[in-house]
Amino acid sequence: MVSEIHGMAQRGGIVESAVLLGDVSSPIVSNGEADVLVGFEPAETLRTLARCNEGSVVIANTRPLPPFTVSIGQGKYPPVDEILDLIRKRVKKLISFDGNALAEEVGNPLSLNMVMLGALIGSATIPVSAEQMKAVISSSTKKAFLDSNIKAFDLGMKKAL
Repeated sequence: MVSEIHGMAQRGGIVESAVLLGDVSSPIVSNGEADVLVGFEPAETLRTLARCNEGSVVIANTRPLPPFTVSIGQGKYPPVDEILDLIRKRVKKLISFDGNALAEEVGNPLSLNMVMLGALIGSATIPVSAEQMKAVISSSTKKAFLDSNIKAFDLGMKKAL
């Protein structure tokens, strides 16, 4: 079951997606119910941490994308190390790295999603193999982006091992 909650995405705000595997009856992940959280931005990962519990695994991109209020000087972005420490104290395992740097390394800055997906599969927290996921990526990606997406996926997997 899949659920996607659109916030202010059209104006640079948040988008949340949930993928539920197994015997589920609702697409909503309530507080304390998430087994895995994949966060694409440190502060947003911290914001959604309440969905996790002490047995959860968090996979976090460490590259900040400060909100508009910080950009115009009306807010302050917390230090990333402090954010990661707060997350680490609340969950079983934290896997954190600069996913944007890995996407840039393969020559496709837009492949951050593939980096994070690779880390999810590499974490072995869901019952999907790397081969299965690469088959899906290969069948659903435009040929022009396939090579960089597979490379990004592989780099993400290595970060989670």
